[in-house]
Amino acid sequence: MNSQIRNVYCVGRNYRLHAEELGNAVPDEPMIFMKPSHAVVLMEDQELTLPGGRGEIHYEAELVVRIGADHTPGINVDEVIDAYAFGIDFTLRDVQSVIKQKGHPWTAAKGFKNSAPISKFEPVQSIQSLTDFEFTLNKNGEEVQRGNIRDMIFTIQNIADYLSEHYGLGPGDIIFTGTPAGVGPVEPGDRLELTWADEAKGSVIVRY
Repeated sequence: MNSQIRNVYCVGRNYRLHAEELGNAVPDEPMIFMKPSHAVVLMEDQELTLPGGRGEIHYEAELVVRIGADHTPGINVDEVIDAYAFGIDFTLRDVQSVIKQKGHPWTAAKGFKNSAPISKFEPVQSIQSLTDFEFTLNKNGEEVQRGNIRDMIFTIQNIADYLSEHYGLGPGDIIFTGTPAGVGPVEPGDRLELTWADEAKGSVIVRY
């Protein structure tokens, strides 16, 4: 799967309540960071090894969209997004806190191997259809996050226009669109499952 992925764009602080829960200012334009393609792994209810011993690791559940055609600002995203999935943006939170204070890039906290597990991509007819149901993250059978992309600060259209203008956006690129409130730590043995419309989409079991 990694060989089919070109760029992994991620949007930070794209849900107001999530920004507030971490004490961050709400951005006035999309906050973009990236992960290497090696961070991406398919969620198949397998054990997933994460870098323990570096402080707390937090889960952040997100809608992920895949770009299937070249995009330029103003093109309707329905014309270029060919599939959707759900994923987890794992974050070394203690590491992130330190590098934020130093003004360093987030790569060390966000880009480690296995930090972007995703469900299987499925065809999508329109972005509007993805607002029909809420997505959830369950930890050990208990719901810990619930969100709907209609609550995002920046729409997927906004994000696509911004990315294509500043960085380029085309086939093979995927976008983690941001996480709702409710992020928290994981421990070895935790089972994380993503659902949409109460249908299981993918799961992993955390190991250090």
